[in-house]
Amino acid sequence: MLQAPEKVIGKVSALEIDAVQTKDRYSRQVLFKEIGEAGQEKLARSRVVIVGCGATGSALASLLARSGVGTLRILDRDYVEPSNLQRQTLFDENDARDSVPKAIAAARQIARFNSEIVVEPRVADLIPSNIDSLLGGVDLILDGTDNFETRYLVNDYAVKNSVAWIYAAAVASYAVTMNILPGKTACLACIFPESPRGTVETCETSGILNSAVNLVASLASTEALKLLVGAHAKMRRTLLSWDVWTNERAELAAIHPREGCRACSRDFVHLAGEGRPHITLCGRNSVQIHERQRPVDFTELSARLQPLGDVRHNEFVLKFWREPYEMTLFPDGRAIIKGTTDTAIARSLYARFVGS
Repeated sequence: MLQAPEKVIGKVSALEIDAVQTKDRYSRQVLFKEIGEAGQEKLARSRVVIVGCGATGSALASLLARSGVGTLRILDRDYVEPSNLQRQTLFDENDARDSVPKAIAAARQIARFNSEIVVEPRVADLIPSNIDSLLGGVDLILDGTDNFETRYLVNDYAVKNSVAWIYAAAVASYAVTMNILPGKTACLACIFPESPRGTVETCETSGILNSAVNLVASLASTEALKLLVGAHAKMRRTLLSWDVWTNERAELAAIHPREGCRACSRDFVHLAGEGRPHITLCGRNSVQIHERQRPVDFTELSARLQPLGDVRHNEFVLKFWREPYEMTLFPDGRAIIKGTTDTAIARSLYARFVGS
């Protein structure tokens, strides 16, 4: 007896119902003539990686997932905390209570509102040795990170491999973004030859308005849609800054690569890993230890740490408290030491409790 390849509901097959639902999901976006059905099909075939899934990254992921970008790779090294919930839209109180890695929490939430697209969560720190595997095979790179060291690394990779990327940042009430089309526009190193020096505002020191986050994510995601549907001529060729509190707005031309630019001249010092420091994470008094790259047995380590302090773990992270410090350990041996910005102290704590 022959069996139908899909469940039949009345006179309409389940596959036909799915097709109708998919068409209806994006119907208002398809009505926008600059996208249309052809553009929507291009979005469905597109692959985008978002580097960092904090405030800006989670807003970008939500917008692009709802727009129907077919594959989203979400890369983040961090875990959800209660202080994130004011502005990081893909997470909830359960994620914060369980210290779920942001990439995992984001993928779970996206699946609840759009199960038709593919989400690839990657819990990792982007460094020169893994950048090819984490950023390879995509049409566009989006910036959701919180530091210039990682942005320069992304910029080197994008320029070297001729992959478009979009710089985006928000702090206090200020938002800034720029499209980078290697070989056609200025790159990040053209505009900022060196990382900003002196006192630099961060979320920890200056706070952040969620409206500034949503503004920069909206601007960057719209530019992403333009690129992915092929409307390159409509893309902005400026560094755009906007203060949502003072209403000040400025643009700096970024039409062409700057003569003498290090990256555009194929000198990729960040890809080579020159002078790469430990990074103090935005929003907390902490240091990341990321050079170990070795698997950790959470069950065994938890038993060993139990007499020394409070410890708990799930499949994604192990948390250990030894006043005044808090250690969050990931399965690959990477750790975030909270309670210090001194890398020597962080290394000492890691060696003492995890091993050298």
